[in-house]
Amino acid sequence: MQNLIVTYNCGRELLKPELFAQNLSDKLQGCPNPDVLVFSLQEIAPIAYAFLGGSFLVPYLDRVRYAVDSLAKTRGETYVSLITRNVGMTVLMAFIRQELLGNVRWMETGGIGVGVHEMGNKGAVGLRLGYAVGEETMEMTFVAAHLAPMEWALERRNEDWKNIVQGLVFTPVDKKAVRAVAAARRSQVRNSEDEPLLPGSVDNASTPTSGIYTPASHLFFAGDLNYRTSSSRPTLADFSQYPQPALDKASSSHYSKLLESDQLAVELKAQNTAHGLAEAAIDFPPTYKYSDAAREVAATNEEKKVASLPRDNIPSQSTDEDEKWLWAKHRWPSWCDRILYLDISPWMSSQDPNARIEIHKYTALPLMSTSDHRPVILSLSIPLRPIPPPHDEVLDRDWRLDPPFSIDPQWRQRRRIARSKEIVVGLSAYLGLTWEGRGLLIAMLIGALGGWAVIVSMLQPAVRL
Repeated sequence: MQNLIVTYNCGRELLKPELFAQNLSDKLQGCPNPDVLVFSLQEIAPIAYAFLGGSFLVPYLDRVRYAVDSLAKTRGETYVSLITRNVGMTVLMAFIRQELLGNVRWMETGGIGVGVHEMGNKGAVGLRLGYAVGEETMEMTFVAAHLAPMEWALERRNEDWKNIVQGLVFTPVDKKAVRAVAAARRSQVRNSEDEPLLPGSVDNASTPTSGIYTPASHLFFAGDLNYRTSSSRPTLADFSQYPQPALDKASSSHYSKLLESDQLAVELKAQNTAHGLAEAAIDFPPTYKYSDAAREVAATNEEKKVASLPRDNIPSQSTDEDEKWLWAKHRWPSWCDRILYLDISPWMSSQDPNARIEIHKYTALPLMSTSDHRPVILSLSIPLRPIPPPHDEVLDRDWRLDPPFSIDPQWRQRRRIARSKEIVVGLSAYLGLTWEGRGLLIAMLIGALGGWAVIVSMLQPAVRL
């Protein structure tokens, strides 16, 4: 099965769909058409709209859907939406080729906030789907995430990951699927003697909870993970050594040298975060943080590019890698935007040595004027067959069977409380930070003053002549 995963910090701005689609199409040359397309989007909209959700997010999400439609036309495909789910400012959107929609047997979603007071200014959203392969079902899990910022917040990012493992719990999207999912979950964790004697005796309300690790599922983790290339702020002397595209790979200032101090690579090796997950080789420049001047240059280039967008499948000529990189002076250039995956399980490999995940492309798209991040994409293939049950001979630790952290039994209550806080903060931000909210406040104030004037006039004693 061909999957395409895209992660992008939108910078709280509306996406430019035609341009985004063309940039995607350019980078996907030579890659197979995706069967499943998943977007991990961070800072999708201003906090007021993101926290309130619903219709406030529609203009932002519609831009992404339009970009998918535009990409589909260049690839000769038709994609339909599977699901859109957000936790605050982090969004997961999934699409599938139209002719494959009938193969989706069930879906589960989950979400957690890891920001201020566990709200969704930072957080994660997950989708797990069951895909029919003959009479069997293959599972895939996608997680969109946004972790703590700043160079020095390494431990907080690792803590965010821990909280995601403990608190992102999947529940069925369709209540009719609860019984089927419950039976599947129990078969993974119980002996046959523990199964109910009759299928109908499965309690719909007692579906076993499932976190991001599960023995039967592939796992993909994408987002603005915010791991940096230094643990301290850069100095002016550091800025003079920031990488540029013209530098030779042998240069001490070539961008590849920054990978040696990449926090995520170090923490992965130490098993302090994203336990068991792997990443394709990075051969693209840092994705963050580009300066306002860089975004102005990008805006100028976008105007030229939109005016000459190809209407067929011919790639446009991009000089992105030949231009000067205009970095923000107060941040180290870093690969904040990453896409990780859990490799084939050892028991699947032992049964089928040819089973493997094939990477087609892992790269960054050109900078767009709406964000100081560059989008990152991963095109890959996974075996079109279910992961078999683990056998007794599995000796090495596998995170699917033994997750690094246990699920928090209070996850549901904690998310409910955080959601209530999000609504309060979202409403306050809407009334105080948006033009329409301020207009509503003024109208309410005028109405209140008018009502007060009417009441006062009614209470005045009548004057007799």
